[in-house]
Amino acid sequence: MTADVPTILATSAFFRRGSYGAMSLRPGAIHYFAAELANARKAPKICVLTQATGDPEARIGAFYSAFAGTEFTMSHLQLFPMPNVEDIRAHILAQDIIWVDGGSVANLVAVWRVHGLDEILYEAWQAGIVMSGVSAGSICWHQGGSTDSYGLALRGFTEGLGWLPYSNGVHYDAEEQRRPKMHELIGDGTLGDGYATDDGAGLVYRGTVLDEVVADREGPQGYELKRAADGSVTETALPTRILSIG
Repeated sequence: MTADVPTILATSAFFRRGSYGAMSLRPGAIHYFAAELANARKAPKICVLTQATGDPEARIGAFYSAFAGTEFTMSHLQLFPMPNVEDIRAHILAQDIIWVDGGSVANLVAVWRVHGLDEILYEAWQAGIVMSGVSAGSICWHQGGSTDSYGLALRGFTEGLGWLPYSNGVHYDAEEQRRPKMHELIGDGTLGDGYATDDGAGLVYRGTVLDEVVADREGPQGYELKRAADGSVTETALPTRILSIG
């Protein structure tokens, strides 16, 4: 199944954590919501992309374990050390949801472009396959955002895919550099106006227009960030709908 219009779910939301370590995971409310957006709630096909961390097999395996025994049928696309499927385009276009994991957004987008995956993903988005992801997997669809791709001190990233004509801030309430850095980058013109999400929140775009903000629990919010003529930045908390778990 596919979404009614090209849809992107750009988030700072992750899997539910289990009790047996960092990679003990189960699908979160955000994944079930992605399936709803794709009109595929009963048997969603989800392809996970982990290029932002170099396609580590342990992480990919943890995601298979997370989706095991659920309604989801998971697959993955590796590009390190080489593609793991013969026909990347056919594989991507057979999905309901693309979920992009976090890590280095600079490396993620660069690798996609080398392989022509950016063009394939754009075709899939236009066809109604829901593009979604967390952190780097949120920033990538936008013009750019703040990133630790280059080191511990956050820097501006301006080489996003640009399908969404806004900047994007992630982990807005969880990492102390995030909020002031986004204000700085928008204020000095490095980034354009945009949106940000607390951990647990997500932005739903239908076409290139923000449709709503959702969260996987009480508390997290989304924000609109707008630059004034004097370089000051106005931050406005947006109405945020709480999702059910599954």
